[in-house]
Amino acid sequence: MSDKWDKRFIALALHISDWSKDPSTKVGCVVVGEDREIRSTGFNGFPRGIDDSLERLNDRSQKYPMICHAEENAIMHAARIGLSLKGGIAYVTWPPCSRCARSLIQAGIKEVVYPDNIEIPERWAEDFEIATGMMKEAGVHVRTA
Repeated sequence: MSDKWDKRFIALALHISDWSKDPSTKVGCVVVGEDREIRSTGFNGFPRGIDDSLERLNDRSQKYPMICHAEENAIMHAARIGLSLKGGIAYVTWPPCSRCARSLIQAGIKEVVYPDNIEIPERWAEDFEIATGMMKEAGVHVRTA
């Protein structure tokens, strides 16, 4: 993809991240196909039908077991409508965590792109390092834009 398209899809992922109701972290994901078509999108939030009240979202002990990450939601949305993401590029607003890296690898994503100007909280640094290592080992190209 060209730099112009990278910027467009990162901007779209950032826009979609605003749809998240999570008060602490908002993440967006756009998966595109080889012809730059948008195949799926996702943002972090609770599964369909689960009450996403501020009380739950502000209580990490309740939130963490229930929340779906943006990448997971994009993958599950595509599966729900019967759309393959194999060979796609995932544009995300944060580097994927190890949980999402597993899902991206298994969905057949060939490349992951995230912004180069983000600050990663220390509590996520080790997990992001593991995730990046997994994706590289599996042949998923990881880069910033």
